[in-house]
Amino acid sequence: MKDPTQTDSRTPPAVAITTESNMLRNAASEPGLTRMDDTLDQNGDADRKIIATLNELIEVSKDGEKGFALAAKDSKEPSLTILFSEGEQSCRAAAAELQDQVRMLGGRAEDDGSMKAAVHRGWISLKSAATSRDSKAILEECERGEDYAKAKYVDALKQNLPEPLRTLVERQYQGVVANHDRVRDLRNQYRAS
Repeated sequence: MKDPTQTDSRTPPAVAITTESNMLRNAASEPGLTRMDDTLDQNGDADRKIIATLNELIEVSKDGEKGFALAAKDSKEPSLTILFSEGEQSCRAAAAELQDQVRMLGGRAEDDGSMKAAVHRGWISLKSAATSRDSKAILEECERGEDYAKAKYVDALKQNLPEPLRTLVERQYQGVVANHDRVRDLRNQYRAS
């Protein structure tokens, strides 16, 4: 009797592979065995969720970069221009770091912010505040943007991230908190004056 795993030279390679795959699936359905492709699907689903989470943080970072750049451009106070430029650079670096991680996971990294996130973060309102060049209004809009970023990072940290990524996201979250607190403190100074 012929061994079903053996093919002769007349069996087309695609048929041989299909036959072997079917035999592996049937064998894996035996009690006590797991299907290999189920494990691959679960790993793929986990990677897709991680990539989606990281891409959302990239969008948030890109929106922050654009918002801080606009604030720096339109600020009339040199100290605020420096603060906003540092925020822009911080957001740009965070986005680049996250993009690298997405690519290492085999995903396509976002390369732009989202209009939806920009609206939520208040960066659209920043345009009108910047037009008036009112430092307090600009700081308030930047703070609102950083509030949104903090919430998105907290959501990401609730995900089941592998340890190296968790550490990266936690470190970036601390940077977002630091940006937020600096903007908030300056905004409070401008409210008091």
